[in-house]
Amino acid sequence: MRRDPLANSYYAATALAWDTQASLASAENCDIAIIGGGFTGLSAALACAEKGLSVILLEARSIGFGASGRNGGQLIPGLRWSMREIDAAFGRARAQAIFDLAYGAVDRVKSRIAKHHIPCDAKAGHLEAAYKAAHFDVMQRDAAFLAQHFGWEAEIVLAKDIGQHINGGGYHGGIYDAQGGHFHPLNYALGLAKAAQKAGVRIYEYTAAQTPVDKGTHVEIRAGAGTLTAKHVIMGADTWTGSIAPKLNSYTVPIMNYNIATAPLPDADQLLPSDAAIADSRFVLNYFRLSADKRLIFGGGEKYVQTPPSDIAAFVRKHMVQVFPSLAQTTIDYAWGGAVGVTMNRLPHMGRSGNVFYAHGFSGHGALVTTLAGELMAEAVVGTMTRFDVFANLPHSRFPGGKWLSRPLATLGLLYYAMRDRL
Repeated sequence: MRRDPLANSYYAATALAWDTQASLASAENCDIAIIGGGFTGLSAALACAEKGLSVILLEARSIGFGASGRNGGQLIPGLRWSMREIDAAFGRARAQAIFDLAYGAVDRVKSRIAKHHIPCDAKAGHLEAAYKAAHFDVMQRDAAFLAQHFGWEAEIVLAKDIGQHINGGGYHGGIYDAQGGHFHPLNYALGLAKAAQKAGVRIYEYTAAQTPVDKGTHVEIRAGAGTLTAKHVIMGADTWTGSIAPKLNSYTVPIMNYNIATAPLPDADQLLPSDAAIADSRFVLNYFRLSADKRLIFGGGEKYVQTPPSDIAAFVRKHMVQVFPSLAQTTIDYAWGGAVGVTMNRLPHMGRSGNVFYAHGFSGHGALVTTLAGELMAEAVVGTMTRFDVFANLPHSRFPGGKWLSRPLATLGLLYYAMRDRL
């Protein structure tokens, strides 16, 4: 399986067996064309096939090549906004509809794993750790609101008890959600791909799609050395969405994230006693967990240019050592990175343009919501728009500055919030 150097990850090294699929080289027809072989596209493809539709999925590289196969593997219920913020912005009725879908995504992923017997090292438990005392105050208010008004219970962990979950970091408390967790993301993607094939989906890898041309009654796509004609197109390309659909380009900016995996740790259970995934509350957050073979998988720091550090391991190690000083000399076996698509308001951008449906901009919070997005688009293409519209009707703004200035201006804003972490 051909891999990009940035995808030289622990996940790629421990991936399920997968037969690389041929590239598209002829003219094909189908009901639904899917662009993107990550969680969103694969979930949409599988759900469409289950509805009896003929489906072709196009992936420009290999299945799970993008963020779906490189992320931290953290399963965090909900969205980047708290339900208290969503309720204040949209009112209780809309907030309830958003809650039902966003938090229901947990069960969607769990049911896919169970139904298709996907071996992806799924574990329960997620802790949001408070980097500052003021952050912990906000977390407690959010957790109380979520429990009182939406019935979602999470455990408030005081600073004196944080050692039940993490020994390091000097955190001021946190919120432990037993319904969250972590998994091997690339194996989840490959498991979805195998299930989709079994359901009848035709997958073409190393087949880059050009901009779909909507003819009204159908959509035509040039892809690889072939062409594809479909009734509808579902786009699940995330950070590559703008290159395929230029009108969507200004709704997201890419942020580069980097991860490392240590050698197996003999004292791993002392570092993270509950085996929960941890993400802290900083704007440029640290996030980490244990792998099935007791490595620490740690993500930390961001870069707002797409050129990776010359030494990814050294770039991330300094953040790891701030949390776990005892790991200063620990061997790093894998180091990798990738782009995360971020929207202006950090909510996913979903919608429809004619016969083309899209979802992108999950803003680093997509391991669960992407499966939901794919399944909602599968509902929408057969005319059931109600739940899709819950997300499609969320307000969104383009990043200011147009083609040349939007990314530099976004970078300045992101740097401002990163600086606040340090003050």
